Amino acid sequence: MTRRVPVQPLTAEGFAPFGDVLEAAGAPDRIINAGLCGRYHNRARLDFGDGRAGLSIFDAAPRSLPYRLDLLERHPEGSQAFVPMHSAEWLVIVAPDAGGVPGDPRAFRAAPGQAINFHRGTWHGVLTPLHAPGLFAVIDRIGSGANLEEYRLDPPWEVTDA
Repeated sequence: MTRRVPVQPLTAEGFAPFGDVLEAAGAPDRIINAGLCGRYHNRARLDFGDGRAGLSIFDAAPRSLPYRLDLLERHPEGSQAFVPMHSAEWLVIVAPDAGGVPGDPRAFRAAPGQAINFHRGTWHGVLTPLHAPGLFAVIDRIGSGANLEEYRLDPPWEVTDA
C-alpha cells in the first residue's frame, strides 16, 4: 500500500507548527525610504543555539509530482529559511516530531513570492523546487558541531496533488 501525502496551499496558519511563512501580504508594518517602500518587519523567528547566521545560495534540481519522499532532515541547533530567487511555485514538506523521529508528513505548495523559515528542530524535506531554476537563498546556522539529523523513510511516501 502506498502512503500518500496530498499537497495543500501554503498558509501562515497551516504552517505555524513548523515555522514561519515569509511574504508581503496585507498592509506593510511601516512605510520607509521617503514613502517609496513598504517594510514587512521581523517576519521570521531566526533561532541559533551557537554560531551565527549565514546566507548561502542553493541550486536544487527541479522535481515533479508525484514526488517520492524517502528522506527527512532537521537542524537541532538552528532555524533554516528558504527564500526563492525565482518566481515559481515550489514544494515544502514537513513532519511533526514523534518521539525523536518524524511523524506523518505534510506537504505545502508555496506560491510565487512565498518563502519559509523552519523552526529549530523541525523535520522537513529537502529543498524541492517544481520548476527550473531551483535557486534559493538559505539563511541558517554557521558554526561548529553537528547540526543535521537525517531520517530515511521506509517505506517512502508519495506526495501528490490534492
